[in-house]
Amino acid sequence: MTTLDERHGEGARDGDGHRGEMALGRVEACGPAPVPYAVVPLDRPGTELPRIMGSKAANLARAARAGLPVLPGFVIPHRAGGDMIDMVALRRAWHELSDGGTRPLVVRSSSPQEDTEESSLAGRFDSVLDVRGWRGFLAAVQRVFDSAERPDGSTAPMAVLVQPMLAARVGGVMFGADPVAGRADRMLVSAVRGGPDSLVSGARDGTGYWLGTHGRLLRTEVAETADATWPESSAGARLESASTGPLLTRTELFRLARLARRVRKVFGGPQDVEFGFDTDGRLWLFQSRPITAMAARPARGARLLGPGPVAETLPDQLAPLEEDLWVAPMARGLAAALDIGGTAPRRLLGSVPVVRTVGGRAAADLRLLGTVPPRHRWLALLNPAPGARRLGAAWRVGRLAASLPGLATDLVADVDRRLAEIPSPTTLSGTSLAAELRWTRRVLVSLHAQEALAGALLHEPPKSRTAAGTALAALTEARARGVPDDQVTAADPVVLALTAPSLGGRGRLPNAALPPADNLSSTALASHATPFARAAQPDTNTTSTTNTTNTTNTTNTSSTTTTAKASSAALPPREALRLRVRWVQELQVRLVREVALRLGMEAERIGLLRWTELAHVLDGGPLPADLHARVPQPASPPLPDEFRLADGQVVAADRDSRRTDGVRGVSAGRAVGTVWDGSGPRPADAVLVVRTLDPALAPLLPGLTGLVAQTGSPLSHLAVLAREFGLPAVVGAADAVRRFPPGSRLTVDGTAGEVRLDAPPSDVRPDAPPGDVRPDRPLRDVQSGGPPDDVRQGDAP
Repeated sequence: MTTLDERHGEGARDGDGHRGEMALGRVEACGPAPVPYAVVPLDRPGTELPRIMGSKAANLARAARAGLPVLPGFVIPHRAGGDMIDMVALRRAWHELSDGGTRPLVVRSSSPQEDTEESSLAGRFDSVLDVRGWRGFLAAVQRVFDSAERPDGSTAPMAVLVQPMLAARVGGVMFGADPVAGRADRMLVSAVRGGPDSLVSGARDGTGYWLGTHGRLLRTEVAETADATWPESSAGARLESASTGPLLTRTELFRLARLARRVRKVFGGPQDVEFGFDTDGRLWLFQSRPITAMAARPARGARLLGPGPVAETLPDQLAPLEEDLWVAPMARGLAAALDIGGTAPRRLLGSVPVVRTVGGRAAADLRLLGTVPPRHRWLALLNPAPGARRLGAAWRVGRLAASLPGLATDLVADVDRRLAEIPSPTTLSGTSLAAELRWTRRVLVSLHAQEALAGALLHEPPKSRTAAGTALAALTEARARGVPDDQVTAADPVVLALTAPSLGGRGRLPNAALPPADNLSSTALASHATPFARAAQPDTNTTSTTNTTNTTNTTNTSSTTTTAKASSAALPPREALRLRVRWVQELQVRLVREVALRLGMEAERIGLLRWTELAHVLDGGPLPADLHARVPQPASPPLPDEFRLADGQVVAADRDSRRTDGVRGVSAGRAVGTVWDGSGPRPADAVLVVRTLDPALAPLLPGLTGLVAQTGSPLSHLAVLAREFGLPAVVGAADAVRRFPPGSRLTVDGTAGEVRLDAPPSDVRPDAPPGDVRPDRPLRDVQSGGPPDDVRQGDAP
């Protein structure tokens, strides 16, 4: 019923009054054309020039000359340099194509700037359907020319394509490759009854067909609105008989696949094609343009990643310095454990990181850690390498399993002793701060390696004590004593097991009701705090040095250290190691905050440094010259349970292509932002939530963080534009406008087709502005150990 792919409207008819008169006057006033071909038939040589005829008309002319099924028509070329339209030739062409005004026409935009390999500009210019009569035709032509005017006052070059109106039984869009999955060996067809205008405008969802390269049907997805009643379109009366029978038969799907292959051969690549079957069963090509945006697809052999094994240790998004302080030692420690256990080849461990960061979030290599089965189980059984590798490591593992508890105890004792010996960070020089940070990075490698080996080789009773359980008991007792939460970790550092490390202090203690103290005495809890207390607490700078005080301090330190060793033994080796990992991380936080204090910047700002840069500063070097221009990474959503990377993008490995909830991604990518409905002030990280993918929303897409629609097709114009902008987009989110009110925080995963509400409007709080960096701050304060003159001692973190 239509051939339209842009925003559509009712064409002006012959008796539509002054609008046709106005258009007639504006066009006819141009007078005779000084150029020979004011109107060019679509099949005439020279029509294939996009600069004059526009990309849409040029592509159809090229297809027609190659023998593809293209409707006849003519083109009003782009009027460069003020060239005028030859009204006599125009009326003659209109009269022939419309059969004396009895046949309706379609007047379409054809700009050299649309339908190109760089950008489709889908839906940005007007086209008019069901145009009848001479005056209506002139008004439609003028409307298309007027749509070339941009908001900034400039005008895009514009030609006009005119073709007969086709009463289509079925129409739709076909992609010669799957742009959503990024697969060139698949074709994606979306079809509706009638012409494709309601599909590409986002008003209706189409029935989706996934085809092989030769037309084999792989999957069908029937949209809820595909066969629903729709109003009479501007193409004429609705075909009542079209609602019975299948939308597209197997034969028609094979014909579409053959058309896609022919179009690909003509244009040298997969195309975005609009098509229609008329009432006689003939297939027509309405439009062909390059696919401008293909989703990234992981390369063959891309590693399978996931946050699961490391999320409990590092659940939050990390700054660059946090990655270097915590992720790098974890990766080295786990690699050492895997090498000792013989579970992975040393060559692979040297080339593939066991743990890495993606968008600031920690993710582990799931196959290296053995959390997922091999891809080909039978081949894995036949491969002699893993068995030989484990046999070579068996003697090490056998001896290690017996000695590991003693090794873990010795390492815990060494860490406790070092933590107890470290003075307050405020008394350390810059060189000493660097030395302590280097020690923490080294010892974290050992702690992570032994913790991984202990988890793999040592058997722990099901009801053995855990660091988290001990921390919950300590927190319960502290709150019962009335200790404020901001002082709990100073009194009982074991509570740190309940929080994640953060240079910015994002960790929060649980707010829910806690279990009873489990008969854990205050003495046992205090013994955990003693080894960490001196490094964690600021120096009191007391002036009392009497013999009595010294004797008392010596006695208390000796007794509490003895109790600490006894209490540490109460935890299994793995839990004791995990607790020390957290304590060392907290020591790093205190040391880095002290450095930030001396530099006169906030901890969040110093987190933008890399470890090598921080070490250079501590050794007396200057801050990086570009530090003032660095900005924190934008908030990223939690990683999927299993995913691979493709050109730096996260591609979920557990996507279910047969989901029944109707939600699906139409533009790959993942983002977190604030819901916006298109009206009122626009948030900086706006996620546009709308009812349908209306092409009129196209001007709003630049600068958005994400797009969510209740209805829409992956082949609609707005979905195509979203892919061009790299904008994560999801359609089929039922009742999204009501469920996600403006101001809500939303996670959009256009790759997996998921939308999650992170916080309602009432819970959203503005983020604190980043701290200022003063590059002119003298670095001698870092070396001397003193705070800046304008920073009070009580402000130290």
